[in-house]
Parts: sequence; C-alpha cells; structure tokens
Amino acid sequence: MQNKPRARIIPTKEVLILGLNERELEKLVWCAVASGMTRLFWLEGYLLCLEVFEKSFDYEIERGFLPVSQVCYARFPKYTQIYKASGGHELPIIDVSDLTIYRAILDAIRRRQG
Repeated sequence: MQNKPRARIIPTKEVLILGLNERELEKLVWCAVASGMTRLFWLEGYLLCLEVFEKSFDYEIERGFLPVSQVCYARFPKYTQIYKASGGHELPIIDVSDLTIYRAILDAIRRRQG
C-alpha cells in the first residue's frame, strides 16, 4: 500500500511592502507594460501592480512572510477583464476580491491613505 500525500495549509502570516505608490492610471499601466508585467489585479475599485522577486517566495516558504518590492495602485472603479493601453498593448486584469492576501494589501493602502 502506498503512502498517501498529506496536504497542509500554511497561510502567509505577513506581507511586507517595501514600496507603495499611488499613480495615475495611464502611468501605472505603461510602467507595467514596459516592465514586462503580464497582468494587473483588481479589487474594490483599485487596480494593483505588484513587483515580487523570485527570492520573495523563498522567504514566504521559509519564514512565513512575503516581501513585495513595489506595489503601485490607481483607482479603477469598474472591473474589466482586459485593459487596452496606448500602443495597442493589452493587459489582463484579474479580479482578486476574494483572495485574502490581496485584501491585506488593500487594507494597508487604505490605512496609509488615512
């Protein structure tokens, strides 16, 4: 008889955001395109662009926290699946409203806004 694999849920305890900036929508989108980002994230009227380096996932696994190098955000009231940027570029937008890690990031943004 083979051993069955065991699954454990180990949630991220903390997200450490090293840089946080509100940007104009077009600047945020162009930065994402020029930086090679493949998607943006939407929740509760905000569009988020996250820069997370590969090494960050090691920290998340080994130490329980996720360092995020940069979060840029813009107000974006209505969700749409694709954003058509200037120059013919299109970026998919993922609705992450139901994901706790993104909700934690949005909570940090709102606390900073006051």
